[in-house]
Amino acid sequence: MAKPLIQLAIDSLDFDQSVGLAEQAGPYVDILEVGTPCVKANGLALIEELKSRFPDKLILADLKTMDAGEYEATPFYAAGADICTVLGVSGLATIEGVVNAAKAHNAEAQVDLINVPDKAQCAKDSVGVGAQIVGIHTGLDAQAAGQTPFGDLSDIAGLGLDVRISVAGGIKPATIKQVVDAGAAIIVVGAAIYGAPSPAEAAREIRELVDAAAGA
Repeated sequence: MAKPLIQLAIDSLDFDQSVGLAEQAGPYVDILEVGTPCVKANGLALIEELKSRFPDKLILADLKTMDAGEYEATPFYAAGADICTVLGVSGLATIEGVVNAAKAHNAEAQVDLINVPDKAQCAKDSVGVGAQIVGIHTGLDAQAAGQTPFGDLSDIAGLGLDVRISVAGGIKPATIKQVVDAGAAIIVVGAAIYGAPSPAEAAREIRELVDAAAGA
């Protein structure tokens, strides 16, 4: 089993706090995600700063693009994003636009399946137009209502598509083995790290759990 990547979701609206969190948890994660609220508050400047400070990490801009895919994603790829997200509900034309922008910058496009009614079909269609990552995402509001991403993760992994699967939504130490065993290639962790008394220690624990579950 290939070792899954760990993605740190940075959701602070504050520029310096975002950079500080990345510095604390950075040694233990593979992808630094500038979350949607964070990217709206800080824009291209934070993408550029993180890419400059952490050249060995993948930088993800969680744009959740809904329209004008290539136009919206292009400046973020140019600023140093390795991955940009586009909503599955946006439709194939928008998804393909982000894929085209990614290709032009030797980067990757991720399709977020949040609120997509037929996630399996959307995943298939997205792979068909060149998306490299599909994201199983249970949003904060859905989490508050008791939903989890695990059932959808198993369903999409069972399709056997040539795509990496990212999973997000309340992931914590107790669920790491479950998501690794279900086939996640990218494990997104937010509050379990940034809400911990020591984000660095929490990230280190997640790293150890992921490596152990993957047999690394």
